[in-house]
Amino acid sequence: MSKKRETGMSRRDFAKASALAAGFAVLSSKSGVAQDNADTLKVGLIGCGGRGGGAAVNCLTGNENVKLVALADVFEDRLTSKRRELESNSDPRVQPKVDIQDDQCFFGLDAYQRLLETDVDIVLHATPPYCRPMHLEAIVAANKHTFIEKPFAVDAAGVRRCIAASNAAAEKGLSIVSGLQRRHQTSYMETIKKLQDGEVGEILAARAYWNGTLPFSHERKPEWSDLEYRLRNWYNTIWTCGDNIVEQHMHNIDVINWVLDAYPVKVVAAGGRAWKPNEERYGDLWDNFTCDYEYENGVHMLSMSRHWRDSANAVFEEVTGTKGKSTCRDMGRDRSDPYVNEIIALVQSIRGEVPYINEGVRTSESTLTALMGRMAAYTGKEVTWDEALNADESLVPTVLDFDQEYPVGPIPVPGA
Repeated sequence: MSKKRETGMSRRDFAKASALAAGFAVLSSKSGVAQDNADTLKVGLIGCGGRGGGAAVNCLTGNENVKLVALADVFEDRLTSKRRELESNSDPRVQPKVDIQDDQCFFGLDAYQRLLETDVDIVLHATPPYCRPMHLEAIVAANKHTFIEKPFAVDAAGVRRCIAASNAAAEKGLSIVSGLQRRHQTSYMETIKKLQDGEVGEILAARAYWNGTLPFSHERKPEWSDLEYRLRNWYNTIWTCGDNIVEQHMHNIDVINWVLDAYPVKVVAAGGRAWKPNEERYGDLWDNFTCDYEYENGVHMLSMSRHWRDSANAVFEEVTGTKGKSTCRDMGRDRSDPYVNEIIALVQSIRGEVPYINEGVRTSESTLTALMGRMAAYTGKEVTWDEALNADESLVPTVLDFDQEYPVGPIPVPGA
């Protein structure tokens, strides 16, 4: 990592980028193509896995005058299976809004590009994390609004690309909502408003945990090439998922950033790989991280995440203030599904029913927060925000080809 390259961004530059995206609703009267041209918004799904199907159902359940018309996935069998599942959904809030034609189904590594050439207004994006930077760039270039899952990237280079794409979306008036659903969960929203208003006094310290059991892993089939196996088993390679601190634990990290309305200035961390025996199946990921993040006001966040077999789950956020503690959701009440709420918010933003929403830079901040913890753990060194943001780190292969080899590893070792 280089501390600061000539083309690098400082914390001040990043704050300006955040302000641009957050403040665009007040400054601009531009609107995206969907609001201008369609009463019924056409929806396309990129990424036909479990989360993609869930996002499609959430969108159709929560909104009227929307129609799911297009699907894209790298693998034809995944696309076919998800199409069948969606078309057979008998929920009256969903079934009438599914209208997928054969010529609107795309598979292959370029499937996302072909979907973006259609007349869809909204893209639901739920691919593995490795491709989100290039896909977000393409979505914005195609003038589409988007719901896009987190994390936004698996490396610093990807975060920088997402910041630029998010700001380009703001200039075009394109709405972006990300998959940090706690931001749309009423118990969190109500509690964090009270915390920011001083309910527990000045915040002194924070904890964020995602300690759980193993995610999925698949045995390799003989007919699968290296790339096919990496993509079908995507949660088990650093370049496809970012490791568990980035792919999953970023939810909890984002809550603390939200409470403090800030991101950390530096972090020290530890972790490792405690037991995973099969490198081919379980890849090069670590299975535990412990990070000490420090914010500019001196507050420290203890972050802990792990994937251990038969592990006791502990998934929560907590802040301690001068007048008490809070779990960041204990002063509010859930009244609706946050996974539905986030896509309702997207559609309302597109239609001008609420102020313009662009969560792109904010989600990039929390992605980078998780990444800097991973950097500190992998290297055994303290890492600052500016070092993480400007890191010469680019993990995703520049060429993806089913005929090339993509070996696993090596597993990161601090100091090696």
